Amino acid sequence: MIRQATLADAKAIAKLTVAAMPDLAMQFCASNRIDDAIRLLERFIASEGNQYSYGNALVYTADGKVAGSISGYDGAQIQQLRQPFFTYLQENYHPHGFEMEYESEPGEYYLDTISVSPLHQGMGIGKSLIKAALQHAKALGHQKAGLLVDEENPDAKRLYENLGFTIAGHKLLLGKMHHHLSYQL
Repeated sequence: MIRQATLADAKAIAKLTVAAMPDLAMQFCASNRIDDAIRLLERFIASEGNQYSYGNALVYTADGKVAGSISGYDGAQIQQLRQPFFTYLQENYHPHGFEMEYESEPGEYYLDTISVSPLHQGMGIGKSLIKAALQHAKALGHQKAGLLVDEENPDAKRLYENLGFTIAGHKLLLGKMHHHLSYQL
C-alpha cells in the first residue's frame, strides 16, 4: 500500500534514504559511519520545512512496515527547502560551508530520493512509488516532473525511460555527471 509518510516513518525513511545515497549522506555529516548519516537524515525527515521532510514523502508499506519511499517537491523551492539542512550542516559539520549544486529546476516537480529495501527489491515497488509520485505531482498542478540519475547507473536510467522519462539534459552534482530526466504529466 502506498500512503503519505508520517512522522512515525522517519527512522525507516532515513535508512532508505541513506541506502539510496550513502556516499552523499556520509559527506553531509563528515563521517564514514552509516549510523551517523542515518541520525542526521532522520532529524530532518522528522521535521517540516526542508527537502527531506516526511511531508514530502510517500511510502510503500508491506506487512505494516515501510518497504520503500519516494520524496518530491516543487523544484522552484529547492533553495528554501535546502536552507535549514545546509545551515545545520555548516553549524555542526562543515564550518566553512557545504556547497552543492541545485539538482532541481523551477517548473518541475522534483523526485529527490527513491529507495526500496533490499528485501523488497525486484517486486515493482519502485515503479509503483514513481507512478504514485507522478500522480501526486499532477494533482498538485505540476505539468512536468524531473529527476537526476547518475550516468554510471544505466539500469536506473532504463527504468525511468521505460516509465516515460526522457533526457532533458545533464547536470554536474558533487563532481559526478548525471542525466536530468523529465516526464510530462
